Amino acid sequence: MATKNQSTEKKYYTAEELQEFKELILKKIDEAKRNLELLNAAVANEGNDVTDTSPTFKTLEEGNTVLSKEENSRLAARQQKFIKDLEAALIRIENKTYGICKVTGKLIPKERLLAVPHTTMTIEAKEMQSRRK
Repeated sequence: MATKNQSTEKKYYTAEELQEFKELILKKIDEAKRNLELLNAAVANEGNDVTDTSPTFKTLEEGNTVLSKEENSRLAARQQKFIKDLEAALIRIENKTYGICKVTGKLIPKERLLAVPHTTMTIEAKEMQSRRK
C-alpha cells in the first residue's frame, strides 16, 4: 500500500489507471457527439410553422428562432471543441503523457482528471496562468 507521500511523488499513471481514464473519455465523447447532433439538428430545423397566426406573433417567433439558432450554433462550436479536446486526451493516453501538467511537469491529481478529463494543467498551473493575464 502506497503512503500519501509516495502517491504525491508519482510521475505517471499506471496502464490500468490510463485505461480507466480512456473509458471515461470515450463515454464523454459519445455523449458529446450525441449532444452535437441534437444541436446541429436544432440549428438546421426551420421551427414550427406559424402561417396561421397573426403577423406580429410570426415576427416575434422568427426573431426568437434566429436568436435560438445563434445560441445553438455557439453551443455546437463549443461542443466540437470539447470533442477535439477529449480526442487529444486520448492521444496523450496512447503516448503515456496523459495526466502530466504541461506547465509544471507534475502529475495532475486523479480527482481533477475525473472531473475534467481533458485538462492539461494542475489547478496551481491554471492559477499561475490566470495571474499572468
